[in-house]
Amino acid sequence: MEENFNTIDEEKKVVIDSNEEIWNKETYDAWVNRFGTPEEAAARIKKNPEAVLSILYSKLGDVKGKRIMNLMGSNGNKAVALALLGAEVTVVDFSEGNKNYALELAKAADVKIDYIVSDVLKLPKEKVRGDYDIVFAEMGIIHYFTDLAPFMKLMYELLSNKGIALLRDFHPVSTKLISSRGSTAKVRKHKVTGDYFDTSLEEKDVSYFKYSEDDVPKKVFLRKWTLGEVVTSVANSGLVIKSLDEEPNLSSEVFDKGIPKTFTVMAEKL
Repeated sequence: MEENFNTIDEEKKVVIDSNEEIWNKETYDAWVNRFGTPEEAAARIKKNPEAVLSILYSKLGDVKGKRIMNLMGSNGNKAVALALLGAEVTVVDFSEGNKNYALELAKAADVKIDYIVSDVLKLPKEKVRGDYDIVFAEMGIIHYFTDLAPFMKLMYELLSNKGIALLRDFHPVSTKLISSRGSTAKVRKHKVTGDYFDTSLEEKDVSYFKYSEDDVPKKVFLRKWTLGEVVTSVANSGLVIKSLDEEPNLSSEVFDKGIPKTFTVMAEKL
């Protein structure tokens, strides 16, 4: 079955529908278990929104007055952080549970965000006006797509001239090639066990499952892309690549030292 998902439209639709159904279940409760109530989470974000944005903050600079679109923005924590810094933020995501948590989070933080519940590739045309200063997606997004071209095209079409597209995600060396064991730096071991060029779909537990009270794992299908495939898809969209940064483990200077953990592509619409 995996061999044909990239070429048969009907099978692609099965993957999309399956992933969407899973993400519409139990997400609100999972985020409460992970971050606390929206009120508790908002209090932490308000103390230091720059820290919540992490490397995005240094990439985006001053966002005050900027119109920003966060594609597949999940629980809204990045959107709320940006709104606290003065941006006008819209989130698109297909999970009602994510929307509910995000809007309650924004209310508790005393900011406003817009939240559109939609498959990003089915975003209503009236929402794609080419008037956003910044469009971004990050951390566990692109592996939900069996074809990157429509997603990159959407980023291009959402942006105004001179607008910036930013894509940050897990580095394929860590997700496709290396397997790791050991919970401390001293005993951490890495092996090359994967096929970097594998194009098949993987069935995985949904990412929020470890925060869910349900003991039955929820499965989604993932297509893991190489860095070359990602960069090429950005370039083919018409966006002009300004930078590609490969990043180490930013949460530790010794844990997984020397292994690329994330990457950030920044591009401009000219």
